[in-house]
Amino acid sequence: MSGGGAVADDWTPHRRDDGERLGWIRPDGDAWTAIDVLGRVVAASVEWLDAEEALEQRGLAFLAEPWMLERGQGTPVRVRLVEVTPARIVVKVDDYGDMSRPHEGIVLPWPLPPQLRPPRPGDPDGFTLSR
Repeated sequence: MSGGGAVADDWTPHRRDDGERLGWIRPDGDAWTAIDVLGRVVAASVEWLDAEEALEQRGLAFLAEPWMLERGQGTPVRVRLVEVTPARIVVKVDDYGDMSRPHEGIVLPWPLPPQLRPPRPGDPDGFTLSR
C-alpha cells in the first residue's frame, strides 16, 4: 500500500455485477491479495480467482452493521458508517433511525483504524438501560 492510506497504482478494483466496488486485488509476489473496501486483507497469497471469490463472499453487508468507536478511556460509542473511501472513513453516532436527530460526522483515516471495530459482547447496545 502506498503511504497515507491510499490505494496503490497496482491495485485492481473488483466490482459486483451491479458495478459496486467490493474491494481491490493487489499483487503479492507470484500470487494475489484481496483487500475489502475498509482496507482489510480478506485473502492473502492466493490465486486471482480465489481473491475474487473472497471479496464476493465478504460482500458489503458489514457496511450497514453497527460499529464501535473507542474514544480514549471511556465507554465505546456505537456508530454507523456514513462514508467509506480510500481517503477516509466517516462515521456518526448511531441515531437508531431518528432522522430528525442531527449528527456529527467523525472523520477517521483509511484503512480501518484500530479504534473502529465490530461490537463485542458487553458493549453498549443502545437498547439496554443497565446491566
